Amino acid sequence: MVQATALPRNEAGIAAAIGILKQQFGDRLQTGEAIREQHGHTTTWITNQAPDAVVFPTSSAEVSEIVKCCAEYGVPVIPFGTGTSLEGHVNAPAGGICVDMMRMDQIMSVQPEDLTVVVQPGVTREQLNTHLRDQGLFFPIDPGANASLGGMTATRASGTNAVRYGTMKDNVLALEVVMADGEVIKTAQRAKKSSAGYDLTRLMIGSEGTLGLITEITLRLQGIPEAIRSARCSFRSVDEACRAVMMTIQYGIPVARMELLDEMSVKAANSYSNLSLPETPLLLLEFHGSDAGVLEQSEIFASIAEEFGGFDLEATSTAEERNKLWQARHDMYWASLQIRPGAKGISTDVCVPISRLAECVGAARDKAEDMGLLAPMVGHVGDGNFHALLLTDMESEEEKQKADAYIGWLNDMAIEMDGTCTGEHGIGQGKRPYLQKELGAATRYMAAIKAALDPENILNPGKILEM
Repeated sequence: MVQATALPRNEAGIAAAIGILKQQFGDRLQTGEAIREQHGHTTTWITNQAPDAVVFPTSSAEVSEIVKCCAEYGVPVIPFGTGTSLEGHVNAPAGGICVDMMRMDQIMSVQPEDLTVVVQPGVTREQLNTHLRDQGLFFPIDPGANASLGGMTATRASGTNAVRYGTMKDNVLALEVVMADGEVIKTAQRAKKSSAGYDLTRLMIGSEGTLGLITEITLRLQGIPEAIRSARCSFRSVDEACRAVMMTIQYGIPVARMELLDEMSVKAANSYSNLSLPETPLLLLEFHGSDAGVLEQSEIFASIAEEFGGFDLEATSTAEERNKLWQARHDMYWASLQIRPGAKGISTDVCVPISRLAECVGAARDKAEDMGLLAPMVGHVGDGNFHALLLTDMESEEEKQKADAYIGWLNDMAIEMDGTCTGEHGIGQGKRPYLQKELGAATRYMAAIKAALDPENILNPGKILEM
């Protein structure tokens, strides 16, 4: 594992804050080793840095009281959702109090006429969509895991539907946030647009808990499409598949989802999900609209795919077939682990302009092969974002060093291509060394904002910026 840097601890302040909060929250504050370990380390390969206590609030007022107490004693506060983040976002390098939001799971109100909903941060995307289904509405952002909407907001999540519906920054209208001194603010109203002052909503989206704790979210909703049609198409090479993606985007087809699986990922999916796909690079697509519209879109894509050597193209509007295909895509992490039993999957992502996608994916595959790494790749290629899962023996120092070197090389290449070191994983601890390379002097202004809003650096310290 990558050794995470520890920060100085405020032992006296932590002990005092735990004592006060224990009186207030009783059994809703836990200090057992197992629960602290669970909240310090999730799906990352970065070493576990557990908090000193975990507290479970149920309201914005309680979150405010927790933060006020921690601010008084100079104690770090680390927000926690479902723990599906990948870059060490929930580690506690200076110890402190983890604020688990999962009991704040109320859907406060739905405004179907306005296509908006107000939720607490512990509501998961699947919970919300189940609640909305009988109203003909849905929330489109789908990162794969059943993440909490607070966590998705804090990390600026996206996923398979981003090519049509955008990311969290495009679908959050307003936030309620507890600031570093415990004050509760509202960043915007529920109107679909505003020119009123600084855009504090966008500032908080993607801030990873370093500027405030999100306690309420107003989201933009979509109507469930009249028709949904999925398609899959195999290609002889990743390059041809990526070129078909570029042409599809340039043609203006309003694709809802467009996912790439390389041949190693397809083999894993066949084995894990009992499929019989040709074991060559694969594109999975989904079209939303009217019956006539989705049929026309899939037919246009078919002609584009044929131009780039696509074969074995199949399309379906049957819900059962669609769900089977997309479940296989969402299960790719677990499927890939079967390629090398006993290995741990180290996931990393980058995002580049569509025009550089084929070059970037091809170079990433060649580099992994040259270094002797098993790295199945999948991607939300409709927006230039792809993931490599490095199957690594964590008992081997040599392999861990190779994996770390590969991740560094991949991030550097994406930045050189005018892309980003992360399309959706976020910075956390793992990607922090590359942010300066990507944005340069801009990180000084980020640090200035952090210092202004959190002068004592108690909100999720050690994440995003080198402080």
